[in-house]
Amino acid sequence: MYKVFVNDKPLFLTNIISKETDFQLFLLESIDIEQLIVKIFQNKIQKAYLYHPDEKEIMKTLKAKIPVCKAGGGLVHNKNGEILFIFRNGKWDLPKGGINKGEAIENTAMREVEEETGVSNLRILSKLQKTYHVFKRNGKYKLKITHWFEMYSDFEGTPVGQIEEGIEKVAWLKPDDIPEALKNSYENIKLLFEEEKLLD
Repeated sequence: MYKVFVNDKPLFLTNIISKETDFQLFLLESIDIEQLIVKIFQNKIQKAYLYHPDEKEIMKTLKAKIPVCKAGGGLVHNKNGEILFIFRNGKWDLPKGGINKGEAIENTAMREVEEETGVSNLRILSKLQKTYHVFKRNGKYKLKITHWFEMYSDFEGTPVGQIEEGIEKVAWLKPDDIPEALKNSYENIKLLFEEEKLLD
């Protein structure tokens, strides 16, 4: 099953029909995806299932219905066990950004972390899950697939937010401060921390 967030509301792509009542169920093959997205943005639908019988075809079917852009991002630790966060558009987020043509996704993730935060000396430790969300640019809805990597940096300087990307501040947050920051973050970012088991 895939979770795609539209305006921070979940759209579940599944090959199993469940008996839950508070979800609306749509057939992925025949749905007008843009109409559904608009209804979610207008708060007419809170959460929905998109059903397709073949799990292997689910994401391929969705990608055929909506333009896709790929991004890479980092969940960066330092030697003090802190994690690098950025603050943008009134929410805490993790550094990430779009892939350049011909670039390996790992390089995208490290480049974007460095550009958005000024933190260098990055080393990838492991690959985390991908996250999916729908956004609107130039009047068109797009599906952003972000490849996340756990990273480490021994950077000693002061992180600096990339002004042209609207980053107001960059901070190394202590583990105890992260749950509070996540209350004012995005569902996709919360998913990464659930996977990391960093939140008890």
